Amino acid sequence: MSFNTFGLLFRVTTFGESHGPALGCLVDGCPPRIPLTPADIQYHLDRRRPGQSRFTTQRREPDAVKILSGVFPDPATGAEMTTGTPIMLMIENVDQRPKDYAEIKDVYRPGHAGLTYDRKYGFHDYRGGGRASARETAARVAAGAVARKIVPGMIVRGALIQMGPHSIDRAKWDWDEIERNPFFCPDAERAAFYADYLDDIRKKGSSVGAVIEIVAEGVPPGLGAPVYGKLDGDLAAALMGINAVKGVEIGEGFAAASLTGEENADEIRMGNDRSPRFLSNHAGGILGGISSGQPVVARFAVKPTSSILTPRRTVDRYGNETEVVTKGRHDPCVGIRAVPIGEAMMACVLADHYLRQRGQVGEAIAWPFPK
Repeated sequence: MSFNTFGLLFRVTTFGESHGPALGCLVDGCPPRIPLTPADIQYHLDRRRPGQSRFTTQRREPDAVKILSGVFPDPATGAEMTTGTPIMLMIENVDQRPKDYAEIKDVYRPGHAGLTYDRKYGFHDYRGGGRASARETAARVAAGAVARKIVPGMIVRGALIQMGPHSIDRAKWDWDEIERNPFFCPDAERAAFYADYLDDIRKKGSSVGAVIEIVAEGVPPGLGAPVYGKLDGDLAAALMGINAVKGVEIGEGFAAASLTGEENADEIRMGNDRSPRFLSNHAGGILGGISSGQPVVARFAVKPTSSILTPRRTVDRYGNETEVVTKGRHDPCVGIRAVPIGEAMMACVLADHYLRQRGQVGEAIAWPFPK
């Protein structure tokens, strides 16, 4: 199976399956002398880790990361530093239950990738979906933890802003609230509603989708290249590549179609430091495929989990019509744990483009206006 690598200079190759012995990634292109310990990575893996509330799958995985290569103690301080060589990160699977899938191993789950994998490769890993499982994304989160260290001063944060048809009140947005509820929701009132709403969905044996927003602050201007290396193009591809994602938008996104030119264009004034200041950010921090220096804003839609208890009509791999009920441990809303995954993919793309920019033009381009 090919195409398990993304990035140009900051390159990430993921490996492993949902119910295999381990999964992980190989990060290549990370500059040397960047402090890196397992604890730097573990924090982000713990945010994605399953089994932390009744609203996610009850699979119990510690997701303990091991750094197998690419770091070495600094001779002066003894602190672990990157060496500039490939960084191998591994996460062992310790709570697999492949027997949960034995009854449906030859039956295609509607909405799942089993049918398309079978038609492409002639077989598929029915134990949780193999590479199509959300379990694979733990490796991306680990890689994203490395990527966050590459762009100086960059902060990447994400939030769940819609569950099913129910959106948050953006006037009540509080970044601190995200750490206080199990939904990564910035609206405390809506988070309380989501608890009751998702309990009802879970008890019915069903699932629901979500919309996630990712914001990267401290992104320098100039990242991205016309015309086939656009920052928003690569970002959209990276977010679209997350399991279960069915739509991506940058900045105002599809809502821009309902705006006038006067409403959508971000007006510009000069700041006291003789640098431009935008009066709004409908563009999501990207103009012509190049970062403007504003926060980079992207959203993506996550479909409902395909593995549900409700009987669904389908066929098996022998051509027989049948019904399928998926037992086992599954997320009633897989979009919840997609928040740290989206953050990781944003960080990886920005790190890659930062290294491209640095390689082509150096650390910074002089601003054309005199200060």
